[in-house]
Amino acid sequence: MIRTHRTVEALVIRTALTAEAADVAELHGRARATYYPDGLPDDGTDWPAVWRGAIERPDTHVLCAVRAARLVAVASFRTAEGAPADSVKLFQFHVDPGHWRSGIGAELHTACVEQWRADGKRTATLDVHVDNQRAQAFYARRGWVPDPERPPAEGEHHLSLTYTMRGE
Repeated sequence: MIRTHRTVEALVIRTALTAEAADVAELHGRARATYYPDGLPDDGTDWPAVWRGAIERPDTHVLCAVRAARLVAVASFRTAEGAPADSVKLFQFHVDPGHWRSGIGAELHTACVEQWRADGKRTATLDVHVDNQRAQAFYARRGWVPDPERPPAEGEHHLSLTYTMRGE
């Protein structure tokens, strides 16, 4: 009998490096493009510079998931201005579309929650695009719920969700 072995490289979740800003921006663009029916709008934003700023910002965590030396997911979060100190805002959470449904998003989400707990956070918030049903389902499976304090306004393109840390 011939056996074939499939080796799956370990997933490493770590802090993103400034030198990875362009790669993070490319992954971000690929993921966002999937939920815009007319393609990703070009608003002139210099996304590598935005990501470089987030990575270098001392009050922001940017975690990335790497498999086989390739960036496959990214998340950024910090305490939002004016928010309670025990709350964190998840600003970006993207998995490369070629790696959806592989468990990478779940592992990255778990790493985020672990960091939030270590930082003494009790709640998290995020805004998800109203057309991004896949992401909304992902977040719902992990316990995120629509934020009753911030219902979507007419014509709003984002839905606000809240996550409460459980005593796990």
